[in-house]
Amino acid sequence: MAKKKPEEKIQTKSSRLQKKQALIIGASSDMAIAMSELLASRGWNLVLAGRNIKDLRDQCSDLGIRHQIVAEPITLDLMDGKGIRKKIQSLDGVPELTVCFAGIMLNEDEARKDYETAEKILSTNFNGVVQAINPIAEQLKEEGQGTIAVVSSVAGDRGRQSNYHYGAAKAGLTAYLSGLRNYLFPYGVHVVTIKPGFVRTSMTEGMPLPGPITGSPEKVARDIFKAIRKKKNVIYTLWMWKYIMTIIRSIPEFVFKRLKL
Repeated sequence: MAKKKPEEKIQTKSSRLQKKQALIIGASSDMAIAMSELLASRGWNLVLAGRNIKDLRDQCSDLGIRHQIVAEPITLDLMDGKGIRKKIQSLDGVPELTVCFAGIMLNEDEARKDYETAEKILSTNFNGVVQAINPIAEQLKEEGQGTIAVVSSVAGDRGRQSNYHYGAAKAGLTAYLSGLRNYLFPYGVHVVTIKPGFVRTSMTEGMPLPGPITGSPEKVARDIFKAIRKKKNVIYTLWMWKYIMTIIRSIPEFVFKRLKL
């Protein structure tokens, strides 16, 4: 039997992952699950990264069976410092699209008094995300294409007494993404900053959220996908948060500091 020529070789799992591949960081969150479902339904292969590998395996199996895609889980802990970069660099190929949902919101009163709580908020929402995105950015720079979309928050637009540790981390993340977008633009890599307002998730469960300005994870995922396709720079989701935050930012500080927000 004649040997197959190199170009006739059966496509491997590795090569399939090179085509239309998305990396979802913080993949166990409600918004990330909705985003994974949306991408899988459109034929994207997925790498789901997060701390709970068992849940991610189940999620990958379900998506793979229902949508006939390749979905693989990887363990990624954003509190792992230098280990984050090694894990990202070990991926099989450069993801065409990275969407990062990683983040936590802990009790603000505890953060004021407890070092570990404050450190976890700041490290997970800012340091960990930056350490994960940096190596991806450099790989995409070499490729000369790709998209990075990262969830920040409207909380980073102005510090409020109710969550200023979380807001500070998100403000830093927003500034980082602005600089990253500026840095990568000449190389054909696009960066999208996502600023959700209120979203019905497990993280906000029990909070008295106002219905008209509160979105669902599925709605947020659709907004993100639309922003990626249209190469938007910064999006607010729901859309009205852009105007809400414009008003909040315009309040003079001597008035704002007296408000209970």
